[in-house]
Amino acid sequence: MSTSADQVARLLALIPYLQARPGITLADAAAAFSLSQKQLMADLRVAFMCGLPGGMPGDLIEVDMDAVEGDGVIRLSNADILSKPLRLAPHEVGTLRLALQAVREIAAPESYGAIDSASAKLATMSWQDGPPAVVSIVTGDESVRQTLVDALEAQQRVRLTYEGGTRGDTTEPVVDPAAVVVREGYAYLEAWSIERSGWRSYRLDRIVAVDITGAEGEDHGRPPVRDDWLADAAAEVTLRVQDSAWWITESYPISAISGDLVTLRVVDPAWLRQLVLRLGAEAEVVDPPAAQDEAVQAAREAIDRYAAWSGTGDVLAGEGSV
Repeated sequence: MSTSADQVARLLALIPYLQARPGITLADAAAAFSLSQKQLMADLRVAFMCGLPGGMPGDLIEVDMDAVEGDGVIRLSNADILSKPLRLAPHEVGTLRLALQAVREIAAPESYGAIDSASAKLATMSWQDGPPAVVSIVTGDESVRQTLVDALEAQQRVRLTYEGGTRGDTTEPVVDPAAVVVREGYAYLEAWSIERSGWRSYRLDRIVAVDITGAEGEDHGRPPVRDDWLADAAAEVTLRVQDSAWWITESYPISAISGDLVTLRVVDPAWLRQLVLRLGAEAEVVDPPAAQDEAVQAAREAIDRYAAWSGTGDVLAGEGSV
């Protein structure tokens, strides 16, 4: 529902817009502000009763309601005091500049000129020398983004050369790209996997190359909205960590913290094994037991491999824990 505060803010933008476009149709004005024609009519009736102090006919904004109701056109006058659009507040300028930074991080290079021009214009509206903060998004190679944007615009099927992160493997999935999104500071390609017949997310910084296949992509509808994209795919693993390992709470997705217990969301068991080996004696897997067993086994395998490589024999004796 539209509140009175919403309506006031809308009228402050609407009145200069209408005054600069005498005779605009009700339908076009409503579309420009993403309003229903019913809501716009209600706004015009309020504007009709607004103006300068005094409330006399010459003080009020004039709206030809007969023309609106009869011909569907808007004629508005006597609103010179509101003829200039509102200026953005400093925090609004900063928000827009940060948003443009984020767009630039994931945009194709061909869009940089327009984005930089808009940002420069916004910079003249603020007393600050630069934006109040800096957006940092991991997006990968510019040429990859450009090819993906071209494929999206042309609705072309592509073949990705994709590095699998912790698994260390490289795959070449054929996909129909749908969108580039940002989650948790990383840019992802949302695409329909031809091989798996389903939606998949691919981190842009892990896409080494993109090849246009020449086949036309299919319409698979909208990709799923992943407000909490780890919720369905991730298992929860609880670690008991020492103070020296507390940095993991700021670096990885955390479900809960209780005392020295930290619950992580884990999608890839290989990633968990690498993390536990990295932490060593600074962390111990508490739950689930299967993850604890895997961590212990991974540690034993690592030590056995080192022993075999160094020729020192079996350096792990008895039972231990990780």
